Amino acid sequence: MPVLETANGPVWRRRNRREALTRWATWLVGALIFLWCWARISDATTWFFVWDAPSIAGDILGRATPPRWSYIDNLWVPIWDTLNIATLGTLAALVMAVPVAFLAARNTTPSALFVRPVALLIIVATRSINSLIWALLLIAIIGPGVFAGIMAIAIRSIGFCAKLLYEAIEEIDGTQVEAITATGASRWQVMAYGIVPQVMPAFAGIAVFRWDINIRESTVLGLVGAGGIGLQLQASLNTLAWPQVSLILLVILLAVVLSEWVSAKVRGAII
Repeated sequence: MPVLETANGPVWRRRNRREALTRWATWLVGALIFLWCWARISDATTWFFVWDAPSIAGDILGRATPPRWSYIDNLWVPIWDTLNIATLGTLAALVMAVPVAFLAARNTTPSALFVRPVALLIIVATRSINSLIWALLLIAIIGPGVFAGIMAIAIRSIGFCAKLLYEAIEEIDGTQVEAITATGASRWQVMAYGIVPQVMPAFAGIAVFRWDINIRESTVLGLVGAGGIGLQLQASLNTLAWPQVSLILLVILLAVVLSEWVSAKVRGAII
């Protein structure tokens, strides 16, 4: 801690003069950047609509209540499709993510120079693009429907699952692997008895956690034509059927809460 010598003796200071000036200069630059960004946003914003937003929201809320409960019979199949999209997409992602994770982990990759960078590229590429973008691309390739939604969820989930899994593989206890290797076990036997048992709890937790996330993401894929309850939501929004919209949102909320409860129970049983 710097000391400032004065006529009354040394005074302890948290920062010296250079550090204090640097800190204030940083705050000043940050404030100027914020003001410049705010000016750009303000110029591109129609403030009349912003100030009028509360009344519009109140009007929509009034039109959306009460929900049209008679419409519930039209939502059972779409919500079932949504659950299937999330579940099958997660399973497909896990099948593809496991080998990618083993190829990306430093202690299991066959080549840290050639194979590992390719595996890491797959992880980054699949994680960097949102599931809605994947759905739009897949719809253009294979057409609209539930299958496009499943593939979009699967591709989006590969990077997430593989990243967490390869980190868990790299953190395993090496002594157990060394002990099995010392017995003369083959590479596959070492992996089956020394690595897989250690990463299975992490694998199960990752699978449940990603499934919970995919439930949320699959509810909106129908907005771009990838099946599920999002199709009903889009149709209701296009016709301004606000009572139907509120019912669909309630069903989505119920599905998300249920998936959260199931994932919490499963994670609690695993841990």
